[in-house]
Amino acid sequence: MHRRLSGSPVEDTEASFVAADSHGNTANNSTNNSSSSNTVGNTNGSNNNNSNTTANSDPPVARTGTSIDLRRDNGASTPRSRNSSTWRAPSAHAASDSRSSSSATAVAAASAAMMPLAHNHHHHHHRLAIEPSPDRHRLRLSRLRSPWICSILAALTTLVTVGFLLSVLRSFNGRNVGDAGCGIPVMSPTFIRMRGFDTEHTRFASKYNLFLYREEGVDPYTQENIGLNGAPVLFLPGNAGSYRQVRSLAAEASRHYYDVVRYDQDRRKTGTRSLDFFMIDFNEDMAAFHGQTLLDQAEYVNEAIAYILSLYHDPRRSRRDTSLPDPSSVILIGHSMGGIVARASLTMSNYQANSVNTIITMSAPHAKPPVSFDSDVVQTYKQINDYWREAYSQTWANDNPLWHVTLISIAGGSRDTVVPSDYANIASLVPNTHGFTVFTSTIPDVWIGMDHLSITWCDQFRKAIIKSLFDIVDVRRPSQTKPRAERMRILKKWYLTGLESVAERSLSQKEPTTLLTLEDNSNTILSQGERLVFRELGRRPNPDVYLMPIPPQGVSGKKFTLLTDQSLDDADNGNLDVLFCSVSPPHNSNNNNNNNNNNNNNNNNNNKFGSVFSLNMDLTGGNNNAGSTRLACKTAADDRIHLPASTRTSKHPFEHVQPFSYLQYDLEDLAEHQFVAVVDRATAPTKGWMIAEFSDSSDSVIRARVGLGGLLSAGVKMRLPANRPMLTEVKIPALHSSLLDYKLKVVMRNAGKQQEPSLFAPLLRQSIPEPHESKFFVNVNEVNVNLHGIAPFMPPPLRDQAAMGGVSFQLWTDPSSGSAVDIELTVDITASLGELVMRYRTIFAAFPLLVVALVLRKQFQVYDETGYFITFGEGLDSALRSSLPLLLLAMSLFASSLATSTTLPASDDPFHWHANATETPVDFTKNDLLLGSQDAFFWFLVPVFGLISVGVCVILNYVALFLLFVLSSLYGFLRSRSGYIRRDDRGNLPIFSSSTPKRRMINTAILLVLVSTAIPYQFAYMVACIVQLTTCMRAQWHTRETRSTAHFNFSNYAHSILILMLWVLPINVLVLLVWAHNLVVHWFTPFSSHHNVLSIMPFILLVETMTSGTMIPRVTTRFKHVTSILCFLIAVYSAVYGVSYAYLLHHLANIFAAWLVGIYFFSSGISLRRLWHMFEGDETSPSFSDLGGSHVKKKP
Repeated sequence: MHRRLSGSPVEDTEASFVAADSHGNTANNSTNNSSSSNTVGNTNGSNNNNSNTTANSDPPVARTGTSIDLRRDNGASTPRSRNSSTWRAPSAHAASDSRSSSSATAVAAASAAMMPLAHNHHHHHHRLAIEPSPDRHRLRLSRLRSPWICSILAALTTLVTVGFLLSVLRSFNGRNVGDAGCGIPVMSPTFIRMRGFDTEHTRFASKYNLFLYREEGVDPYTQENIGLNGAPVLFLPGNAGSYRQVRSLAAEASRHYYDVVRYDQDRRKTGTRSLDFFMIDFNEDMAAFHGQTLLDQAEYVNEAIAYILSLYHDPRRSRRDTSLPDPSSVILIGHSMGGIVARASLTMSNYQANSVNTIITMSAPHAKPPVSFDSDVVQTYKQINDYWREAYSQTWANDNPLWHVTLISIAGGSRDTVVPSDYANIASLVPNTHGFTVFTSTIPDVWIGMDHLSITWCDQFRKAIIKSLFDIVDVRRPSQTKPRAERMRILKKWYLTGLESVAERSLSQKEPTTLLTLEDNSNTILSQGERLVFRELGRRPNPDVYLMPIPPQGVSGKKFTLLTDQSLDDADNGNLDVLFCSVSPPHNSNNNNNNNNNNNNNNNNNNKFGSVFSLNMDLTGGNNNAGSTRLACKTAADDRIHLPASTRTSKHPFEHVQPFSYLQYDLEDLAEHQFVAVVDRATAPTKGWMIAEFSDSSDSVIRARVGLGGLLSAGVKMRLPANRPMLTEVKIPALHSSLLDYKLKVVMRNAGKQQEPSLFAPLLRQSIPEPHESKFFVNVNEVNVNLHGIAPFMPPPLRDQAAMGGVSFQLWTDPSSGSAVDIELTVDITASLGELVMRYRTIFAAFPLLVVALVLRKQFQVYDETGYFITFGEGLDSALRSSLPLLLLAMSLFASSLATSTTLPASDDPFHWHANATETPVDFTKNDLLLGSQDAFFWFLVPVFGLISVGVCVILNYVALFLLFVLSSLYGFLRSRSGYIRRDDRGNLPIFSSSTPKRRMINTAILLVLVSTAIPYQFAYMVACIVQLTTCMRAQWHTRETRSTAHFNFSNYAHSILILMLWVLPINVLVLLVWAHNLVVHWFTPFSSHHNVLSIMPFILLVETMTSGTMIPRVTTRFKHVTSILCFLIAVYSAVYGVSYAYLLHHLANIFAAWLVGIYFFSSGISLRRLWHMFEGDETSPSFSDLGGSHVKKKP
């Protein structure tokens, strides 16, 4: 018995003997069923030679009933192979001579027929077929060809993949993203359609609509006069969003104006008026998936802005004061992709200069497109971002068309599972003088993370948005808003906590407003550096003042902090005032030179002071004697910072309780003052507390110098002493990646031995400098820490900035309690797995193609060498043991090298890949490559995702096999019921009959014409996938029936092509959804993109060719390396650029399909005469439908 090497499957030959028994001379049948003539001669010696004379080209695969050896034919022979001249039955003495002679003749003929015919010359070294005689050996060889067989290595990889994916999904679903705390808004909406905005103004009048919002019972309007009275605001919905999403914002604007603003005459004098909310109905178009739709919406927005501004010129539609100028600009508010449309409108040719100067976006992916499946989306993003970057890179304001534009991007945070909040960062687009990014958890009095939809209706958030809009409105100006610098100051005050380094303090810009007169012997002046603590208010019947001396200038690192549960405002009804005072008032200084030396002029000076200051606070009891001190003071109410209240019963920062008031100044901000005056105005004992102190940065700021490796191994542990400052800040520069989550524990020590009970529970703020993301934790004990810091695929900042400072933890504790505090920070590996979902969810559109391409490469290599097309599972197992680990290792090293470099020089870009980047060339780095990681620490993600893709491919392969098994069984059942098959004819079934070449050419031509005119090529691709599925279904059924090598080859080949097409299908589905949506909404509107027939023609031709059951010819010349090179290029591109530019994966697969079509055509020769005969239906060249005979009979 000839021994078979491991991994070299040999085909079962049982079908040969069945055919010989049923039809007599198998050699004659083989001759009749093929176009070749075989002459077999046997000698009596030890060597057996086969003589093969061929009239036509030989078939490219093994014929039915033959055995093939997959061992590489190196031209050498062994004694065993030389002696194996004939097929041997299991029992030699039981076989008759005629049977042996017939079997030997059949085997020799089949062996000659399986020789590849890619060349017309003779091969000198042919390996003979070998018969596996034992039954169990035959069964084992048959199983090797089964597509259901899975190797141990592939099975283990799949199990690891399933376990890993389940862990990731469990972590993602169970991660701590904060509780939902949004209030429910109240509204009475009315939408007025602007019917005058018709085809005279826009070509999209039949597709989109413009509406005006009126709050029923609040906004005065009639059918004749819609009541335009304020500043125009235009709302743009997002991807598949509704214009009705604006109703919560618009309702709050109407109610706030009519309940509050219209009664404030001071604000009305400064130009504050109501807001007229318009909104656009995009018919729920999906702009995120289709670039042309995005551009159409941007064009419509500019036309709508022009129409809205024209309405204010018509007195029949407006109730505005005639003394006010007509508006010349509109405020834009965009949700999701509506924010991108807003920015895109400023780049369009129909944009009116300065018609937009304020854009506020909510959950808008500014930096990167959500998915890169459409080339138009990627290119449109590039054009928009390049325009904005170029505008803000200009030296002079006159050269910047966006100089007066402010852009505020608001992100929802980790609760948003539709768009990664990292993409909302605009640091790469806009300098901090014209815009910033902020998270909803940062906004004062909101402090809530929001999902993609709740950000449009959350009650706390909408109130903050509307109040900020009223503060920037100034209808006295044609632009309807305050100047850009003032707008930025107001928006920072409303949206930032006030603790950021960019936060502005107004104390130095104000004039003294309060004259404070004190008696030296009745008031307390603290010593330098002493802490002031109030445990209750109103301990004295009269207002009490405490003076804290301000340290002299020149002492670095000093800052003043004050925290209280009382409200600090300008009103006189508060119990606590904080004033910053100077001994010598700056006003009327000439009259005050001798104030303390001339007692006779006290009353006169006091009257003069009182005429200058708006508030005279005399705490001397009316005794203005020589011992009194007069201080000119400024109130700190405008610089107060709201912090969420943290008590022993607090659970969430957004609870509806009065927040804490906090003040913080650097010593440089207090340069012109000598005292901090804290005035207790309560005249009766009142619950309340206050802590104020000056602290050194050496005591209050702790910088943890530890890397990611140290965080993973040991974490960070520290103890804060009992004599610590009230505010302690811990900075960890290494903690900046958005891919890792952490656990933070804060433990109060010696709680039972406290000197005094704590005035408040520990309060923690987690923050990063860019973007402005802050999270507050009340009554902190143990918290989960996640952040949106350095994220994959994010472009660099527009302008060079200082290195990321990492995460900062600010901890407020009561230092008067005498308790030490332990802080422990560790990496949460389990929770970190969930962060991979939002950052790398599109990875499954790219990396699995890497695996499929390598599997196809291996399958074609084996097929071209042996004539046997191995199964997808065998090819995957072979790739796992050879090319796949090497490629993943190379990609890992490449990822590590990219993370350690800063930029790619122009000389390293010979193919101009920069032209495809979302960033401008000058700012382009490696962030679009591979997994987009900017940290070499995460190099291991490349092999991890590679192995996960292997497991996913195995799962999809078996899902496809199961589906094909069910469909083919149903197909066989229906076919047998229709009476086309006889049980004794199963060995002679053709693969399947197909339509004529003429009909296939007509079908292909019709489909290509439709693609070029009416339908996108993505629709044709989906049709091709369905046709390929039916081809695989019929091929699998015929394979089960015939068990022949030809059917096995074709079935495996068709199945692998189907797997490739299935992985490319998601890239085309999204554009197909946009087309289908447009077809349903407005079927007569033409779809103006994706009509390139070359993008689909190779796939159509390949699938149509395979419907005839034609196996692809083998390539035994040097051109076989082209197949390997194409597959390898697809694999490399899928890894390097597949995530950022996934749309090109379709085109690469299309090129591969074109090569396969070329193999089909050029192997048989192409001529005009041949094409004409095919069109006429006279083509008689053999196909693999004839390999098994044409014995198709009806049942009697």
